[in-house]
Amino acid sequence: MAISKALIASLLISLLIIQLVEADQLVNDKDAKYPQKIDCGAACKARCKLSSRPHLCNRACGTCCARCNCVPPGTAGNQEMCPCYASLTTHGGKRKCP
Repeated sequence: MAISKALIASLLISLLIIQLVEADQLVNDKDAKYPQKIDCGAACKARCKLSSRPHLCNRACGTCCARCNCVPPGTAGNQEMCPCYASLTTHGGKRKCP
């Protein structure tokens, strides 16, 4: 009888360890899927510094950055570097993001 109790206890401990390992893997996978948030204010300030309407540009860029967590490098173009940013459009079908 003592052997069966030890066997059951070791089985339960093994199952607990397996569960903990799987939980740890799930947490690590979530971190990989959701990269850290970028500083949208600084990224948009750099993107809009040469704009003729910097306040409008910063507002639109900030909205796009908040949704996509990405701002293309440079002051114009390079939209292929951030597909989400490039895909956002206004109600009229024009690109929303500067």
